[in-house]
Amino acid sequence: MMSDWETFGPLLHGTARAWRQKLDERLKPMGLSQAKWRTLLHLSLARDELTQAEIAARLGVEEPSVVTLLHRLEKEGWVVRRSASHDRRCKMVNLGRRAQRVISKINATADELRHELLTEIPAPELQTCIKVLAHVRAKAEKHDKLRRAGMPLDPGNNGQNADGQAITKRKALSDATRMSQ
Repeated sequence: MMSDWETFGPLLHGTARAWRQKLDERLKPMGLSQAKWRTLLHLSLARDELTQAEIAARLGVEEPSVVTLLHRLEKEGWVVRRSASHDRRCKMVNLGRRAQRVISKINATADELRHELLTEIPAPELQTCIKVLAHVRAKAEKHDKLRRAGMPLDPGNNGQNADGQAITKRKALSDATRMSQ
């Protein structure tokens, strides 16, 4: 039998995948693949227009993959791309007219699925789940930032050095700076 530690990752991944597949089934009749609706949803939730790089980051894919997807979406009238005023090489992306007409249907379908899947879960349990997931996400994103700064991380050290002393943010950043020189 797997421990809770071993179960968590596969359960999290499987739940996200199953949720996306269920929504994908419901949006297919609108002519929307998972790649399309996820992109359109991120664009609709953004406060401003997004660059291709920002869309790639939000989708968790490489920028060249997004460029191909956006080209197809633009051809089909889902999005509009234009060169950024500050840098002609940078493409800014907005929802096209076709997407603006269906975005409320996408949101309504997502709300309906969310209600269907979560309605029987007691509010306190759902709140605990949200807190746990937010904590895990924040920690993962923090580790990504430190890793990009060149700071090696031992996933088992829980923010402590080999002697069990807490590693301060200042110390971690100073080590990362020293290692990058």
